[in-house]
Amino acid sequence: MNYTIQVMKMGECEVPGPEVYWMSDWDIWERLFFWAVLIRGGGKNILINTGPPRDLSMLNECWSKAVSPRAQMVRQDQERPEIALKDAGLKPEDIDYVLITPLQAYATGNLPLFTRAQICISRRGWIEDFHAPEFEMHIPRKLRIPDESLYYLEIVAPEKLRLLNDEDEILPGLRAFWAGVHHRSSMAYCVETSQGLVVISDAFFKYRNIEQDHPLGIGESLAECKQTYSRVRKLADLTIPLYDPDVLKRIPSGKIG
Repeated sequence: MNYTIQVMKMGECEVPGPEVYWMSDWDIWERLFFWAVLIRGGGKNILINTGPPRDLSMLNECWSKAVSPRAQMVRQDQERPEIALKDAGLKPEDIDYVLITPLQAYATGNLPLFTRAQICISRRGWIEDFHAPEFEMHIPRKLRIPDESLYYLEIVAPEKLRLLNDEDEILPGLRAFWAGVHHRSSMAYCVETSQGLVVISDAFFKYRNIEQDHPLGIGESLAECKQTYSRVRKLADLTIPLYDPDVLKRIPSGKIG
């Protein structure tokens, strides 16, 4: 099975360089694009991440206090998921699967829109980033799973939630493995395309992370970083770092396949 891939921008922000590159780039601010990724094939429509919630005020207040007032999520109207999907000829109810990585509001913020979709989240992340974290979380629960999304998953449509194992097959030609590095819920999604295997993840924010083996600054484990980056380099013909604006330099059309 060969799928097609299309990236869709859901917003952007700036962060201090060491957040992206461990112990480096101290005087540099790095621009991040928050990509959702539309995957199509075999009669199925799959979406990686749903973009930040409609109201950005809580997210931006948290980032302002924790990082800097300069670190603010900015989103244009055309970057809302329902509008971006319309431009791709789809509606939220046309999506069959939503794949989340990581369990953070900028990925989970619009889950209730996708009423027909199976929602796929790391089993390990669902436990360790939400239900039973081993340590106190530095991000409030509402900024991991906003209230509306949590209500949808737990009350409205719990049958839609699919917890992924550390190694799992979602569909033929579409696999997932637990990546770690960034969060306990960070996954790598491996997609077969006509141009080879594409690996998509938040475990590496930018191409420099994965290509120069430069650890993620905001990562939770250097050991996981080395293991995941090595595995991705061996597997992938192409990679999509979920926050790198340079995706559009590597893939000018924003499409693969």
